[in-house]
Amino acid sequence: MKPLAWLLGSVLTLLGAPALADLQLHLQADGLDPQQQRASQALLDEALQALPPRLKAELDRRVDVSWTTRMPEDAYGQASLVSSLELNRHLLPGLTDGSAATAQTGRPHGTVRQELLATVLHELTHLYDRARLWPAPERRLISRCVRQNTSLGKVGLPDECRGQTERRFTLSDDPRLLDLAGWPQYVGRRGEREQHNRQIARTPDSYELSSPKEFIAVNMEYFLLDPSYACRRPALYKYLREHFDWAPAAAECAPGLPFLNAGNDFDKQPLGQVDPERVYAVDFLLAEANQNWVSRWGHSMLRLVICAPGRPRGPDCRLDLDQHLVLSYRAFVNDVQLSSWDGLTGAYPSRLFVLPLAQVIDEYTKTELRSLASIPLKLDRDEIEDLVRQAAEMHWNYDGHYYFLSNNCAVETLKLLRSGTGNPRLAGLDSIMPNGLLEVLQGRGLADMSVLDDPREALRLGYRFDSYRDRYQAMFQVLKQHLPVPQASVEAWLEQPPAQRQQWFAQADLRTSAALLLLEQAGLRRQLLLAQDEVKQRYLSGRELNDTNVAQANSTLQQILANSGFLSKPAELLSGSGYGLPQASERQQLEQASSQRQQQLQRLTGDLDKEVRALLGPERAAEIAAVEANLKQLGEHLRALHKAAGGLQLP
Repeated sequence: MKPLAWLLGSVLTLLGAPALADLQLHLQADGLDPQQQRASQALLDEALQALPPRLKAELDRRVDVSWTTRMPEDAYGQASLVSSLELNRHLLPGLTDGSAATAQTGRPHGTVRQELLATVLHELTHLYDRARLWPAPERRLISRCVRQNTSLGKVGLPDECRGQTERRFTLSDDPRLLDLAGWPQYVGRRGEREQHNRQIARTPDSYELSSPKEFIAVNMEYFLLDPSYACRRPALYKYLREHFDWAPAAAECAPGLPFLNAGNDFDKQPLGQVDPERVYAVDFLLAEANQNWVSRWGHSMLRLVICAPGRPRGPDCRLDLDQHLVLSYRAFVNDVQLSSWDGLTGAYPSRLFVLPLAQVIDEYTKTELRSLASIPLKLDRDEIEDLVRQAAEMHWNYDGHYYFLSNNCAVETLKLLRSGTGNPRLAGLDSIMPNGLLEVLQGRGLADMSVLDDPREALRLGYRFDSYRDRYQAMFQVLKQHLPVPQASVEAWLEQPPAQRQQWFAQADLRTSAALLLLEQAGLRRQLLLAQDEVKQRYLSGRELNDTNVAQANSTLQQILANSGFLSKPAELLSGSGYGLPQASERQQLEQASSQRQQQLQRLTGDLDKEVRALLGPERAAEIAAVEANLKQLGEHLRALHKAAGGLQLP
């Protein structure tokens, strides 16, 4: 048949075939012996039995199935554009004699027969996906228009017929599916979709990442054939179940959603779990901007307000701070230098870290002297639980590229909120700055900023965590009230050499000594930040100078980076096994592997602390040693004052 006529026939077949009661798989038996026919028909019957009733009802056509030798040996099958399916005849002998049921393939589904079954389901999904452009009654309406307006010189769907009916979304271009599947909207480009899928870490078949069409076809294989799919990819399982109003039998899922805690407490087992039902609320957590150029717009995170075991879900769960977790997209920097150029060009991986709230508070308020605002998001119960599940999947699957200006923490957080909740108010929302994102969330009625109206109450209830700069200044005022120190600000006090501060210790009473102790701790943090920058500069130049101390510290640092990567990319602990969220059978392996890495990090961090001190200049090393001596002296002074006052001896 000439190509032009064949294409016209294909269109008419697709649009004008009379409606059938249900999908029919018709085996082309020519050239098959009775045994081959029985084995083939059994395969097709099993495929039909596995398909959702809605798919079979909407794909109301006859699909001719045949075996062909015109296919590479490693291929299994392929559907045509219209209504036929070809399978690789090289696989027919094994299907016929039963050996295909036990022959292992090394492919995701295991045996040759299971791969053949998955192939039939995969290709039928493609046919269903295409057919969903127009439901059956509208296909017949368009068919009449095609016959009236098509000539041999005008093949395809004529423009005159396109207005006959409104276009429907297929499965593969449904905006909700694209969000879940890994083709989210570009933030700032008004609906344009990202071209590359970065949910790559725990995939059952990398072929799903090639396009949305292949993604839905691959996932239908697992939705229909793998009972653990509901546990491994809960968001996609829910989407497909709701789309078809039906789901196959599913396995019972292990309790909780697993995650690796990236906290710096090496004595704790890093593998944890969170129960979505125990999450009372989700807050937008914003770290205020500072003068650092990469932080001048703040840093956006999400806070999971998790109830303590046994506590009913409610407002009191906000008091369970030790249970709360922070979801923070950060650049995983694999060098000691944070390069502005690399940040602009996407050289850093962008990954979803899960951190304890207490560590995040200390990191920003004590070390970086930045306040935190924790703003409740107005999400319903289903949206909260769906967001937690999606966050868990991103934690295990996502490995993106961090761009300071276009795919930063705000952009990643917004994409997670969109895909996790499906809230329509987020669909058209765009902001590439953390502080700007909070403003637009408030503008859409999604963020409750009223919790900050009363500053004292906001601090008491944990909606705000103030920078320690204010606390340090308050301690300095205590100092000013009791001692005639000449400095006017806490910054001026800390800029003094430690020996000059030390001369006031003996004159301090109990309350003033406590204030001095807190200020010396601030001084030590300040010195460590300055030392960090100094070490960075010497490290970078020392690589070229063949400095022995630098070489040793570099070796230890590289080991730390190699061993700590699992905290941001936990899938590397399960390389080559499973997909999606780890299941009960994988968690024991995770516990063992993560504990071993944690122990290595603890040892290496201790080594690095010693080696880094060897890189400090004499002045900086002396400054740190003097502050540490001040802290020791103040501790002894406080204990003596407390004992003299008749109190119990302090440790």
